Amino acid sequence: MFKTGLTFHRAAIALLLSSTGLNAAQLPEDRADVMYHFYDGGGVEIDGPSILARKQFGNSTSVSANYYVDMVTSASIDVVTTASPYVEERTEKSLGVDYINGKTTLAASYTNSEESDFAANSAHFSISQDFFGDLSTLTMGYSRGWDDVGKSTDADFTESANRQHYRLGLSQIVSKNLIVTGNLETISDEGFLNSPYRQVRYLSSEPRGYSFEDERYPNTRTSTAISFQSMYYLQHRAALRNLYRYFSDDWDITAHTLELEYIHPVAEGWVYDVRYRYYQQNKAEFYSDLFASENAQNFLARDKELSAFTSHTIGFGLSYDLLREGWKSIDRGSINFYFDYVFFDYDDFRDIRGSVDSANPGLAGNEPLYSFEAIIFRVFYSIWY
Repeated sequence: MFKTGLTFHRAAIALLLSSTGLNAAQLPEDRADVMYHFYDGGGVEIDGPSILARKQFGNSTSVSANYYVDMVTSASIDVVTTASPYVEERTEKSLGVDYINGKTTLAASYTNSEESDFAANSAHFSISQDFFGDLSTLTMGYSRGWDDVGKSTDADFTESANRQHYRLGLSQIVSKNLIVTGNLETISDEGFLNSPYRQVRYLSSEPRGYSFEDERYPNTRTSTAISFQSMYYLQHRAALRNLYRYFSDDWDITAHTLELEYIHPVAEGWVYDVRYRYYQQNKAEFYSDLFASENAQNFLARDKELSAFTSHTIGFGLSYDLLREGWKSIDRGSINFYFDYVFFDYDDFRDIRGSVDSANPGLAGNEPLYSFEAIIFRVFYSIWY
């Protein structure tokens, strides 16, 4: 149903499970992860398990599989102002393979995600090449996605969207303590790109001062992002990571992301990290919290994720190495805990849940600006075998 608003949570999980490193032409280690994740913020609760396993075959091939579940309970501001709260389950399954030939790494994967009114399939391919004495790694990638969009209140509603994602990255070992990476991404979307449930509001003679009509988006979107990341290794096996990312698209959105993270071993087997993330974007050219009239323009949006907003994330993590001497067929293990606190502050999306009537003229469009807080909790156990 309302897919936006879950983006940050799912992106955080994807990053956690990702095996992408800053450098190295080597296969992922044989490993299994079992994780539980929980998100609570803005009237949305999401939780569920994820299981990831990797296994090498010979010296050149590694295969991975992931099973991931979201249990979503939503009474977010999008839902309670134009629809009814809902409970939904999303399941995602993926298979991947990595192959190494000399200094070249090939990777391919396929992912299927299913919800009651939404299905997404995507295929991914990348190639990486080490050169200059293995100090540099060039990576190129391509992904293709196919989405089928339905509507729970209309069995005859069917739409689709196609997505293409191009990636180019270069990582460089600058010194024994410093690794830097640059990435360029371009995404092309085509088809039905908005929610079939969300509506916009416009000024009217109703007592509350406004009425609703369905959103209408362009059927194409092209976006580009460039990012730079570095990892600097300090004394006592500590490390400092920082990232900057710039995003722009042809819907007139520009965004900036800054991440800082400090990682430090504190005792035998214990490692902690603290991190901060800042995100800021402006609004899409066809977004408005309140339009002047019905059908005010060709394209209409009131999705808060297309508005101007800022978010701040503060997080910490703690991990402990288990079975450092191994046990039977297990080489080692670890247990990991991560917690993030996120604050979202919207510049031009207003909270219309309060009552407005004819006794309060002129209130439409002057409601309080919306903001909310969210927590993300993840705990997972990993074994290497």
